[in-house]
Amino acid sequence: MALVLTTFVVRDYDEAIAFFCGQLGFALLEDTVLSQEKRWVRVAPKGAGGASLLLAKAATPEQEAAIGRQAGGRVAFFLATDDFDATHAVFLRNNVRFREAPREEPYGKVAVFEDLYGNPWDLIEPAGR
Repeated sequence: MALVLTTFVVRDYDEAIAFFCGQLGFALLEDTVLSQEKRWVRVAPKGAGGASLLLAKAATPEQEAAIGRQAGGRVAFFLATDDFDATHAVFLRNNVRFREAPREEPYGKVAVFEDLYGNPWDLIEPAGR
């Protein structure tokens, strides 16, 4: 078995695609219209062979309330890189908002950034790379 897809609740498909593909440099893997209101949109880091995000437009008030609080305020997403400094610099140029300066931890170099809705993510270069 493998974890291949994670739902990420969004307010608008196109603004989410612009953030993930424009600011973070992800690839748009699929954008299929399912109905007038619903699309099947998948994004993932370029060159990644693992899991992707399914961008799912909120359809109910309960789902709308989850936007920006995917994990109740905790970091839910961990974006690994082989070159933290280069990736961090690109993100800064692309106006990605970091909550903190990069720091060294026993598990690697890390800094928390926010997605377009304020969800916290870890950008991490794992130790030993």
